[in-house]
Amino acid sequence: MPSLRPDYHSRPRRLARWLGRNWARISYGRRIEPTWLELTSHVAPILSLPPEFHGFRLVHLTDLHAGSSVCFKHLEQSIELANAQAPDLVALTGDFIHKGRRYVDRVARMVSRLAARHGVVAVLGNHDFAVRNALGVRSNRRLHNLVTDALGCAGVTVLRNRALRIHQAGKVLNVVGVDDLWSGACDLEAAFEGVDEGQPSVLLAHNPRTIERLNGRRCDLVLSGHTHGGQINWPGLGRFLLGRRGQRFAAGMYRYNRSLLYVNRGVGHGFRFRFGARPEVAVLELQPRDDS
Repeated sequence: MPSLRPDYHSRPRRLARWLGRNWARISYGRRIEPTWLELTSHVAPILSLPPEFHGFRLVHLTDLHAGSSVCFKHLEQSIELANAQAPDLVALTGDFIHKGRRYVDRVARMVSRLAARHGVVAVLGNHDFAVRNALGVRSNRRLHNLVTDALGCAGVTVLRNRALRIHQAGKVLNVVGVDDLWSGACDLEAAFEGVDEGQPSVLLAHNPRTIERLNGRRCDLVLSGHTHGGQINWPGLGRFLLGRRGQRFAAGMYRYNRSLLYVNRGVGHGFRFRFGARPEVAVLELQPRDDS
């Protein structure tokens, strides 16, 4: 007959296992994952993509967050990994610096080493505007100009509410860029002005929720960052640092109306801790989509 007495010894064992497991997770999240780069590869099907752009390779980097808490060797490794993918175009979607102007020139020199057949294009993130929340309050009203100028001197084309046309064998791919959503300077109407809806378009927008404001415009692919994939995806708790709306587009590929959205987990971090959301360099290969 089994004993009806409570197993007092099992409780300490369970507690010890729980403490040990979570201490191991904390150590891993602090010491290993923040600099454990992951290369991800994706196919982006584009409607009526001209044959001249079949297999066009976009390498996407975002959220470097250059600052005192991010290891610059780690950022340099992301640049080297991006270059190793032989990109046709490199797309950078903002938050080059974490806070202040101290690291602006240094991160610009770093991205100047990026190389692609059609160059390097970028948009600014909320940290580049010195904006920390959706209220849009700026702690430095000139910071975004300093970042823009430094990137321009580094050979990066910064798309501030405007489009760039990539020409290949007589065909066109539109690359459109908008300012960050929280900055109050995001202007999709200006960015898409003159863009031919009969041609494929890729939009660079730091905040993935920018896709909710397309208002029927043709946009085949949106590249975003901002979320860091939640930065922490804890077992049983999920991406608890993201609000309900932020979790809608947390990381990876999404379909929104007629558009594809890719949300990159980013390279850097706001604070040195990642769990279940490794830093990322993404490669997206454009392929034709047949809706017939």
